Amino acid sequence: MTGQWKFLAVVLAVLLLIAAGAGLGAWMTAGHYRPQLDAANKENGQCVAARSNLEELAKEQGAKLGELANQAEQRQANAAQAVAAAQQQASQHYAAAQRLQQERAEGDPAAVAEALIDRELGL
Repeated sequence: MTGQWKFLAVVLAVLLLIAAGAGLGAWMTAGHYRPQLDAANKENGQCVAARSNLEELAKEQGAKLGELANQAEQRQANAAQAVAAAQQQASQHYAAAQRLQQERAEGDPAAVAEALIDRELGL
């Protein structure tokens, strides 16, 4: 039995040395990589915060762009109404000018023109 106990003691000692070596290796590895891991985690936090900020800015920009598009459509509709009103008014003025040109009157051209314009304006 002494041989078996000796063998078990040696195996146990080898296992303890392996466990101690693994523990020491893990401790040294953690000591070496911990600062790098902490720096990477800090940078990751900054990136996440910056990404959130950029997402909010993109949403805000999209909303403003939508508002600008709506305003542009409103301005375009107002411009179309203004053009239609101007065309109607121009056609009225054109008709009045045609009537003035078609009327014939005798006498001084300046006095005739003044009389025709006054009559057209209702003066």
